[in-house]
Amino acid sequence: MPAIARAPIVQGLIFGIVGFLIGIAGTGLVRVAFLGRDGGDWWSTDLSWTIGYPVALVGWLIGVGGWRYWGREWFGGEVDQYEMKGWQRYFGFSPDHKVIGIQYVVTFTLLFLLSGLTVMLVRYELAQSGLQLFNNDTYNAAMSFHGITMVAVAVAILAGGFGNYVLPLQIGAQDMAFPRLNALTFWLVPPVAILLVTAVLMGGWETGWSAYPPLANLQTKPGQVLFNLAVITFGLVSILGAINFLVTVIYERAPGMTWGRLPIFTWGIFAASLIAFFFTQAFAAGLAMILFDRVLGTSFFNASGGGSAILYQHVFWFYSHPAVYVMVLPAFGLILEILSHLSRKPLFAYRWAVGGMIGIVALSGVVWAHHMFTSGMQDYLHAPFLVLTELISIPTGLIFLAAIGTIWAGRLWVNVPMLFALGFLFNFLMGGITGIYLADVPTDLFLHDTYFVVAHFHYTIMGGEIFALMAATYFWFPKMTGRMYSERLGQLHFWMMFIGFQLVFLPMFDVGIKGMNRRVADFPSAYDDFNLFITLSAFFLGASFIPFTWNLVVSWIRGPKAEANPYRASTLEWQVSSPPPEHNFPEIPEVVGPPYPYGQPDVRHVPGPAGAAGAPAGGGGGGGG
Repeated sequence: MPAIARAPIVQGLIFGIVGFLIGIAGTGLVRVAFLGRDGGDWWSTDLSWTIGYPVALVGWLIGVGGWRYWGREWFGGEVDQYEMKGWQRYFGFSPDHKVIGIQYVVTFTLLFLLSGLTVMLVRYELAQSGLQLFNNDTYNAAMSFHGITMVAVAVAILAGGFGNYVLPLQIGAQDMAFPRLNALTFWLVPPVAILLVTAVLMGGWETGWSAYPPLANLQTKPGQVLFNLAVITFGLVSILGAINFLVTVIYERAPGMTWGRLPIFTWGIFAASLIAFFFTQAFAAGLAMILFDRVLGTSFFNASGGGSAILYQHVFWFYSHPAVYVMVLPAFGLILEILSHLSRKPLFAYRWAVGGMIGIVALSGVVWAHHMFTSGMQDYLHAPFLVLTELISIPTGLIFLAAIGTIWAGRLWVNVPMLFALGFLFNFLMGGITGIYLADVPTDLFLHDTYFVVAHFHYTIMGGEIFALMAATYFWFPKMTGRMYSERLGQLHFWMMFIGFQLVFLPMFDVGIKGMNRRVADFPSAYDDFNLFITLSAFFLGASFIPFTWNLVVSWIRGPKAEANPYRASTLEWQVSSPPPEHNFPEIPEVVGPPYPYGQPDVRHVPGPAGAAGAPAGGGGGGGG
């Protein structure tokens, strides 16, 4: 076989295509056998896609290395060793958590940029009233693709990417608890992206990322089936990844790494993994029931058959509101991590911040129905869900106050990661304050399905999660690549992104209060001036990612060599070379103190000078108690 055909990705695509053809051919034969040649276009039905895709997925996993490096062992065979070295290991089945972390980061960064380009087209359409670039169907397809891809990025990139790379280093482990499962989890992601892009090429789907019936379970475009299959697969990624993180933190910690000495970023990943493990199956079950309604003729959500579309909303939001915290909890942990290191202070109220994260986990599953105040729920349920939704702001506030207390009177090193961390605090404060109006029934009844919700959601997720993503990218870029980025280009990126973000989403609060509906391709001409300003600002915001992309690509190729610990930070990931060696540590480290011993000369995180908290290179002196 030619060398190119033996490449894992190429081989996976070939096996996947063959598996898909086998699946739809088998489906066609069964249909012809039972229904005859007049049984319909068997090759294009929802059933054919539903059967063909799982077979294709198995073929893909076998091709990229799942069988060669893992599956043979199930049948008593010998598995191959992981011989790929250098850049080639990033394109194959590798159990190294550092390789998998970079695979996640690069894959989802590309998906993030593709989704951003899609929303530029959406904003061009919305620059003025009337239909310019899209019709109603194509607008819905573009908006739906942007919605689900950005949700996928927000759910996976911090935990799957930076969590995979950094967490084992932070707790002193040599790898994740289940390395091969970790690799398998990543290689489930490319089929998700392929399905979503294929769905768009087939006309897209019309339901947004929430896939509400009755539209979703009607016999509409086949893109809806591909969307369902993609999200169910992504749910499997989330559950398997959560299990791996939970077991790793519980059982793989270094000697002396007690629960009270865990770095706060590790706590954020651990808390998010608890939510993902307990709640993700709800969304997958809802989408599976929609598939059954379409393919098998069941009536879970079909009112004419005794089902209820409101039932789907309960199932969907039972996961999808906790999913907000799957996105945000790793961001909280990351921001507190950066603020402590770059303020040269111990994390303020560490135990209260951890308690806030656990409190969010406990309350996240009992607030879902505030999304349904306008859906026709019983009036006696309004007050309990209003109170519970307001209640979850208390543990969130504890985390926010820990951040403010950490930077108070600290010796701040205002570099690019710190700028994005401070931007996160401002944006998330805006998102939290405006969320109060959507948690309260009287105001939510007025603001629901307006651009006020769009602005609030983006301040919470893009202003929070994506700003945290940028902070993580710059903060750990030296550790992951062994290169330093351009500080000047990074600061240009921050100020363009921060200013552009405010110019885009602040006006949406106003236009939403004035009654402009979201998720529509056209609007009354009275909103023209608002929307033209928002669209021009969106193009400016989109342009901010040009210096970001240029900076990271060029710096990764020929940036200055990074030292092991450019920030003079105290946690374990900074006590090894940049990038770290294959097995992380030459010997298992011993932890003897708290993770942030700044301003405490006699306290170390690990023994010796390496565990001390010195001044960051180029920054102020240490201390700042």
